[in-house]
Amino acid sequence: EIKNVGKLAGCTLFITGASRGIGKAIALKAARDGANIVIAAKTAEPHPKLPGTIYTAAQEVEAAGGKALPCVVDIRDEQQIGDAVQKAVDAFGGIDILVNNASAISLTGTLETHMKKVDLMLGINLRGTYLTSKLVIPHLLKSRNPHILNLSPPLNLNPVWFKNHTAYTMAKYGMSMCVLGMAEEFRGQIAVNALWPRTAIQTAAMDMLGGEGVSKQCRKADIIADAAYAILSRPKDYTGHFLVDEEFLREQGVKDFDQYAVQPGHPLLPDFFLDETPESLVEKMEQHGATPAFKPPSSSSATPTSGGPVETTFDAIKGVINEDVVKSTQGIYQFDLSGEHTGVWFLDLKTGSGSVGQGEPPTKADVVMKMDSSDFSKMFSGKLKPTMAFMSGKLKIKGDMTLAIKLEKLMNRMNKAKL
Repeated sequence: EIKNVGKLAGCTLFITGASRGIGKAIALKAARDGANIVIAAKTAEPHPKLPGTIYTAAQEVEAAGGKALPCVVDIRDEQQIGDAVQKAVDAFGGIDILVNNASAISLTGTLETHMKKVDLMLGINLRGTYLTSKLVIPHLLKSRNPHILNLSPPLNLNPVWFKNHTAYTMAKYGMSMCVLGMAEEFRGQIAVNALWPRTAIQTAAMDMLGGEGVSKQCRKADIIADAAYAILSRPKDYTGHFLVDEEFLREQGVKDFDQYAVQPGHPLLPDFFLDETPESLVEKMEQHGATPAFKPPSSSSATPTSGGPVETTFDAIKGVINEDVVKSTQGIYQFDLSGEHTGVWFLDLKTGSGSVGQGEPPTKADVVMKMDSSDFSKMFSGKLKPTMAFMSGKLKIKGDMTLAIKLEKLMNRMNKAKL
């Protein structure tokens, strides 16, 4: 683990959503150094479903060795943030670190998401983060080693992370865009970074998303607290990074990650926005007895072929390619297939009205796609999307990525032709 070495002693941290979960874990880690913690959160009265209030969190901070200032703050309310910032400055003489952790989540599609929920997510995640940063920055600029840390993901623009919950992704990516912009705007003055977990973290929010069976697939919030502590201990020129807890901690020399597991040895659930697909997340959750609140809609429109050999697939491709497809694609594909039907094939969508064949293409391929022959058949029958196959490691792509995406359009055409 990352040991407390007193780096944050006497520093003042303003943490949103610090009454429970990840926000509280970061607060307690800093408190062990003797830091001052402003607990800026909404829960003043005990909540029927959620653990903790700003006052119980304050008691824990003091017990851990820190000083606590609990403030009732709804980060959608400029007045409430302003008041808390002023109280913090009066109590502790300034603010050194801002942790934008407060977030709302609803993993629902466009037609299922009520505007009240959309406003809540954009109001807290995006606008709240921006507004809190705006009000705290004047004080950070007076600090010796100021930091802003947003609990938000790397900006992964693969549509797979948008399609099932566009509003939530927009709101979370809004937090990440604050990092992108403010890191550059305040370069040399304030360190601005993002931190995101590699796996699901055991919190009340996670229990709501995954049901009872999910916690054994999670890590404890301590992993995020350790990573946050290591980031906030860095000098202010360490800025503009989108960090993933596990990778960052490995760089800090941490080797034992079992210490962070709720149930060491149990398979872990990867978090959103990284390289696993939503489909595989749902599969993993269900395998281990969790009940995901966000099942991606299944696509039943594609009628798969009998998974027949590669030749049949190429015959089908021949049937749908023409000059128009060639015009809009402009690429030569090479498929290196392994497994049951090993071999090399090509698909020329650059010249004439297109062609397919066995062996390497007559002119050098623009993109080489390596995969198992059974996955190849699945891909062209609509059972496996190329982007999915690529993200799950089933498909290796060398060369022009945009051509791989164009291939997806051709597959859609083939499946329409079959219907």
